[in-house]
Amino acid sequence: MAEGQGVKVTITYCAECGYEPQTLALTETLMKTFTHQLSAIELVPWYEGSFDVAVGGQLVHSMYREGGFPDHSRVVEAVRALLASSKTA
Repeated sequence: MAEGQGVKVTITYCAECGYEPQTLALTETLMKTFTHQLSAIELVPWYEGSFDVAVGGQLVHSMYREGGFPDHSRVVEAVRALLASSKTA
């Protein structure tokens, strides 16, 4: 994959709530699964019980919307789908 064509994942988590372990676990899964295919993993400490995950700017999980933490496989599939669509575009 050419440089600059990777996928950016943004994880916004509640720092007040102590959601760092869940954030780091998802980050580790993404790093091990995609190695160099991601352009960035952005971690955004937030508040008010938030835990949102965006892949390529598209929200794929929101704690407010779906409740709880995301299934890692769901996030991985969203990244795979975006990578596949960028290859055909």
